[in-house]
Amino acid sequence: MSIWFKNNTNLEDLKGIESNTIHELIGIEVTELTDNSISGKMPIDHRTKQPAGILHGGASVVLAEGLGSIASNLIIDQSRFYAVGQNVNASHIRPGVKGFANGTATPIHIGRRSHLWEIKITNDEGKLICISRLTMAILPKE
Repeated sequence: MSIWFKNNTNLEDLKGIESNTIHELIGIEVTELTDNSISGKMPIDHRTKQPAGILHGGASVVLAEGLGSIASNLIIDQSRFYAVGQNVNASHIRPGVKGFANGTATPIHIGRRSHLWEIKITNDEGKLICISRLTMAILPKE
């Protein structure tokens, strides 16, 4: 059973969601939507590297929070609520050097007022680059 508010939500529904956002600026794109997870990728290039030539930890956090935020907003009734990041933490395991940072967000907790996500970010070889935990606040629209 799908966790998404609209049971028939699919990847095609998310086309253009990155437009005019930080996601577009650094090349993040959503690549997969399953019944209970969302995945995306971000290039490891001049936009996302630090001066030492490896993936910037902040870019990993943007990918993590971006995926969790999109996911939370897909779970709620957006005519009545909106989801915003409340807390994010990240542990950087190994450097990203080339290719893509590939992230997958899966829920740990889906409540009425908050969502908690685990986001694993791997390199193209499937090795863990970063693991992040994101708390989203679910707020009523006024």
